[in-house]
Amino acid sequence: MESRMSQTDPATPPAAAGAPHPAMLAKAETLTEALPYIQKYAGRVFVVKFGGHAMVDAARSREFAQDVVLLKTVGIHPVVVHGGGPQIGEMLARLGVESEFVDGLRVTDAETARIAEMVLGGAINKEIVRWIGAAGGRAVGLSGKDAGLVTARKLTRTRRDPDSAIERTIDLGFVGEPETVDARVLDVMIRDGIIPVIAPIAAGTDGQTYNINADSMAGAIAGALSAARLMLLTDVAGVRGADGELMAELGTGDVKRLREQGVISGGMIPKLETCVDAIAKGLDAAVILDGRVPHGLLLEFFTRTGAGTLIKSS
Repeated sequence: MESRMSQTDPATPPAAAGAPHPAMLAKAETLTEALPYIQKYAGRVFVVKFGGHAMVDAARSREFAQDVVLLKTVGIHPVVVHGGGPQIGEMLARLGVESEFVDGLRVTDAETARIAEMVLGGAINKEIVRWIGAAGGRAVGLSGKDAGLVTARKLTRTRRDPDSAIERTIDLGFVGEPETVDARVLDVMIRDGIIPVIAPIAAGTDGQTYNINADSMAGAIAGALSAARLMLLTDVAGVRGADGELMAELGTGDVKRLREQGVISGGMIPKLETCVDAIAKGLDAAVILDGRVPHGLLLEFFTRTGAGTLIKSS
């Protein structure tokens, strides 16, 4: 039988005789605080987008995998959708291919699309699968192309000319957005105790391969699965107001107002658009949080204060 002494941190001084050590008591209180959330969401789906520079940090990737396996162990069904912007950027730079961004989206020509599929569907996808397996979970990697999971359509953006006020269409190349999602393959995996790990690549009805923003991919999948939560892990703490302070909670109406005021811009625009669209399709709520924070996923889910910006219907 394992000795209870082996469970004690030797660096922690002993508590008074008969009294629980404060550190151990804090752990018990944390579990108690988490209990109502576990009970509320047991059996529900959480779609988690893993992206940003946390993905290139081995320690953060390991912690992320542990968090995902813990969610599965307590009866929540995580579905992981990953990005890979930094890794794609690194590969493009290595090959001497320049990148242009519009509203946080990478303009993608045929060569960039081929490189993006190689990086996202290959090395990154299988690395995340490996981390989850090392943490004791069962994961399978796939992309939107597999089993017809996602059908894409070409994404376009418009930009208003500041002088003429005329809106001009911007061609983003082989950048797509989810048009339809057939989640049957994910339902099978979830029932079998498998954690799906999805690369944001999909084919269109025109036969072309499209690179899809990982946030948009995650939002579409969350809507198709009627997920309880969409959690976007990124390189920022959440949404900041005009004063620079982190906004703990936003309604969907607030998002529109902040964009019109220019408070949100760049890469935050597609993230919040994704959250609003997913909520309109029946998602309970979405969260934008910093994936670089150790165990930020668990802090958001298991604590009353959370760890990022919660977006819900207003």
